[in-house]
Amino acid sequence: MIILQAILSVISGILVGFSLGLIGGGGSILAIPLLIYFVGYHHPHLAIGTTALAVGINAYLNLIPHALKKNVKYREGIIFTIPGVAGVLGGSELGLLTPGKFLLFFFGFLMIAIAIYMLVHKPGQDGKDIKGGLSYKKIIPVGLAVGFASGYFGIGGGFLIVPGLLFGGGLNIIQAVGTSLISVGTFGVTTAIRYALNGELNIVLSAFFILGGIAGGWGGARIANRLPRRTLTEVFAFIVIAVAIYIIIKNWSVVLHP
Repeated sequence: MIILQAILSVISGILVGFSLGLIGGGGSILAIPLLIYFVGYHHPHLAIGTTALAVGINAYLNLIPHALKKNVKYREGIIFTIPGVAGVLGGSELGLLTPGKFLLFFFGFLMIAIAIYMLVHKPGQDGKDIKGGLSYKKIIPVGLAVGFASGYFGIGGGFLIVPGLLFGGGLNIIQAVGTSLISVGTFGVTTAIRYALNGELNIVLSAFFILGGIAGGWGGARIANRLPRRTLTEVFAFIVIAVAIYIIIKNWSVVLHP
């Protein structure tokens, strides 16, 4: 790794951490395209393993302040995470078997789906009509499915985990956000370990990403209280869509000429 890539990795981490601190979620979806198209690390599988570790570690670090505020429900988080880990292992296995260019192409459509969700989702409304407590019949299959998506694409999956905890865990929105970090951290680290076994992990690059993420998250959180959260989320969603379209176009040739 050259010095320039190290610097660009820190900048990428700052951008991802800043967006996470600013709008409270979704920022990790930019980690993979930043590493590939901005840092210039043109190895899709290696990018997934590397960013998965960074996302996982950052999630565990962000879990601490939520735990101190008693927003973390450990039982529900662990019950969601255990089947999720099985899904992560299955998803990462399939991801490693999928050619890198195809993986990026599919990833572009996932980014668009996430952006649309962010545009139509109204924070605080998900849990409004949720009645009852923990439901094993709901939380286990949802955890498995979310874990699979997280492992296949190497994302944190927080945008899916929070609704899953609201749906199957009977939590309110604040508890779901805090508790989701247990799963995000575990899914990320599990994906990174599986990719590392195939030699698809650059731990030094990931460390630079984590350092940038810590600084960016702190800055984003400070600004978040001064600006309309909904407006920021909408702007971010359109940025994600623009990046996704670029990725799809960039890798469209693999569909036409596999």
